[in-house]
Amino acid sequence: MESNSLIEVDLLPDEVNSLEHPEVVHFRNVLEELALEYHCRLTYFDIHNGTVIFSFDSDKLMADILKILQNDGQNQS
Repeated sequence: MESNSLIEVDLLPDEVNSLEHPEVVHFRNVLEELALEYHCRLTYFDIHNGTVIFSFDSDKLMADILKILQNDGQNQS
């Protein structure tokens, strides 16, 4: 099942805008490894002012990531 949703995560300082930034490259590699585990593909990846935007072609993986992010947000409150 293909997902058209995007996930946005404020991950890095606002001045980070380059896909070649070492931390951005590392995060993309982590996401690509995760895609392999879920037998899917990373279909979109971008960075804008430190916010990483990405998507996978797996609704299951997208839902699992959203659950993790929601739980993390609740734990920080």
